[in-house]
Amino acid sequence: MTSPTGPAARRLVLMNPGPVLADERVRAALCGPDLCHREIEFAELMGRVRTRITQVCGGTEEFTSVVLTGSGTSAVEALIASVPPADSGVLAIDNGHYGRRMHDIAAIHKIAVQHLELGWGVPIDLASVEAALAADTSLGFITVVHHETSTGMLNDVAAVARVAHRYGRKVIVDAVSSVGAEPLDIVGDGLDWVAGSANKNLEGMPGLGFVCARHDAFAALGPEPRRSYSLDLHRHYTAQEHAQSPAFTPGVPAFYAFDTALELMLAEGVAARGKRYQALAARLRQGLEDLGLRLLLPPEHRSLGLTAVRLPQGVGYPELHRALRAEGFVIYAAQEQLARDFFRLSTMGRMTEQDIEGFLAALGRLLGTTTAVRTEHVRADREGK
Repeated sequence: MTSPTGPAARRLVLMNPGPVLADERVRAALCGPDLCHREIEFAELMGRVRTRITQVCGGTEEFTSVVLTGSGTSAVEALIASVPPADSGVLAIDNGHYGRRMHDIAAIHKIAVQHLELGWGVPIDLASVEAALAADTSLGFITVVHHETSTGMLNDVAAVARVAHRYGRKVIVDAVSSVGAEPLDIVGDGLDWVAGSANKNLEGMPGLGFVCARHDAFAALGPEPRRSYSLDLHRHYTAQEHAQSPAFTPGVPAFYAFDTALELMLAEGVAARGKRYQALAARLRQGLEDLGLRLLLPPEHRSLGLTAVRLPQGVGYPELHRALRAEGFVIYAAQEQLARDFFRLSTMGRMTEQDIEGFLAALGRLLGTTTAVRTEHVRADREGK
């Protein structure tokens, strides 16, 4: 049986937006001892992880975090399914795939949801948000994505929160691809609920999602109707906060790794990590433009962690992916309406300047070869060969 791991395995530079390249110490932590999740050792581990998540999110002692074994989407779904009361609707802001996903989650759970569809890569129109809230007092919550990874756009969630609070509404934020590097402060930005994931900017391993909010907001969920069993946030909060135990069997190795990743995160600092990612993104984007490639978004709307790039003329994504994978780089397909013409490149994780330079060199060689081959084919056709 072959394995992708081990000392002889070739290092692949993951330019997909999670799972990311992880620190060796994070990977090593996965091999922690076998542990029963009902023992005091796991209670201490879980408590430490919860505290560190809250610190990264900018929370004070009035805030806490609940950790779920699952993807970032599981945390987002737990939030949407658990928080809005039966008599409250949701205004779902949609300017990309993940904004639409928040709408769809609300609809699946039979929550009254109004769809504010702006178009992919279109900045949030605060006037439209305000008009929707003014027109419908039943819309108690706004759902919004901070880093919309379908396009690489960074949305101004603090501005959305200010509008929401002016009308007495609350904000549910998908920060899965932003927390830990992009500027996000649950207190300073006035965010009510934030969902995140271990395996993106926080540089942990896949398998854990989390929700951060005020203690009293979690506690107040108790009387609300339960739309889910395993994703019921109040159930998880009660178990983790009062019993110091998970509600269900957790991914223990992922907790070990996340604890180490969060320790490294706090030692580096969110601002410093963001600066590191920004430097990588700036070099990557300049190199792409030097190669004649076009980026989807203007600079003022780009996130630190992801860049959407138009495919080279005449080159399909499968061909590009295959060629770059052979060079040691994993790129990422665009989604839905962008899939035919664009691909995506992440600068999250333990990527280095040398990785970026190596990628640009490999892409340059590929484009040069591709251009030369196509030119020869055109010349041959013209000569009737």
